[in-house]
Amino acid sequence: MFVIERVRCNPCCVELLLVEDDSSISQPLKAGLEREGFEVTLATTGAQALQADPVDLVLLDLGLPDLDGRVVCQNLRAASTVPIIVVTAREDEIDRVMLLELGADDYVVKPFGFRELVARIRAVLRRAASRPVEEERVEWGSLSIDRRARHVEYDGTRVDLTPKEYDLLAALASDPGAAVTREQLINDVWDENWWGSTKTLDVHVASLRKKTDPSLIQTIRGVGFRLAENQQES
Repeated sequence: MFVIERVRCNPCCVELLLVEDDSSISQPLKAGLEREGFEVTLATTGAQALQADPVDLVLLDLGLPDLDGRVVCQNLRAASTVPIIVVTAREDEIDRVMLLELGADDYVVKPFGFRELVARIRAVLRRAASRPVEEERVEWGSLSIDRRARHVEYDGTRVDLTPKEYDLLAALASDPGAAVTREQLINDVWDENWWGSTKTLDVHVASLRKKTDPSLIQTIRGVGFRLAENQQES
């Protein structure tokens, strides 16, 4: 099965999946994380990661022997909302942006400090634990969102979305018709410390409009966006 989410607040009970094929890295890292109170399961291939039992967070190295780590990240995210921290040796900003687009919650660049990694793990877990419990299904006019399956339909037709497109639509649908600021959407969908251009938000909104209906997402000038009220069926 794919890894699914199961976030808990007590760090002593947190289970991590460490996906790393280099034993010179994985073994000391596993031991260090266990000393911090985490329970750690090791996967050395992408296939093992995708078949692993449920955990609370995935620490995913991109350099895997069987599958591209980006594909593993995308598949994990498509299957669940489990927090994912990517470990990468690539310092190119485009690669880092792409990782967040694929659904990673955070990333660390090699070489990294162990204390920094632990801090990032705990920060991501806190953010995940603080997410409000939401209805599993949202119906808004012609729009239907199944949060559990991350499945979207518009006017009865399945809509294929990227992970970030889905997250953006779900964020707007958390309070249909309400205006959501650009800053809040960036914080919720990307990261509170997002370094990139906010134009990425506009690009994703444009893509959602193209894949559903141009009138579905309304621009609130000087504020942000909302799901258009005329999508509500009477």
